[in-house]
Amino acid sequence: MGKKSAKRNSPRRNYKDSLFRMVFREKKELLSLYNAINGTAYDDPEELMVTTIEDVLYMGRKNDISFLIKDVMNLYEHQSSVNPNMPLRGLIYISMLYQGYIEQNNLDIYSSTLLKLPTPKYLVFYNGTKAEPDRQELRLSDSFIKREEQPDLECRAVVLNINYGHNKELMEACRKLYEYSRFVESIRMYLNTGMKLGAAMDQAIEDCIRLDILK
Repeated sequence: MGKKSAKRNSPRRNYKDSLFRMVFREKKELLSLYNAINGTAYDDPEELMVTTIEDVLYMGRKNDISFLIKDVMNLYEHQSSVNPNMPLRGLIYISMLYQGYIEQNNLDIYSSTLLKLPTPKYLVFYNGTKAEPDRQELRLSDSFIKREEQPDLECRAVVLNINYGHNKELMEACRKLYEYSRFVESIRMYLNTGMKLGAAMDQAIEDCIRLDILK
């Protein structure tokens, strides 16, 4: 038998993605983020129905966060790089979410009656190190080999830069998003001093506890 290790668990390299999902897995915080983005003031987290796709059921395909509220189907993704193929991924995810919605509500797509579907909204939260604008839009039609002024199929991904110092109005409207951004910035600051990731995380956690961030 091998010797037992006394070392602590290694820090995750994808900690930003994991932390983002953890922070907003609670309906209350997710509703706060939705309100901040859309300028709404919904106050009942139970009106929000989480519909996140899990890879256990969908053969390796999963999204970060998706949920229904007030007939709006929201798809939120966290990315450390701006991927120009996000609209294509969004199209696949939204199609799967619609499939689940149709099955759960026993809708008949062959019906002669027009089906009423929730409106899709696809947002990508960017937190990488490359300089990016506060907001940008990516479109599926940019991938089409033959370009058309009015493509028959479109999917738009709105990319929001959530690095510390960006989208200040959004950060002010959603405290947890600000705290997440501040925590990640603290880790980067310590990494830039030459610290290893684990030590940088430990120091950032101590700072955030002292400042009552992500309590």
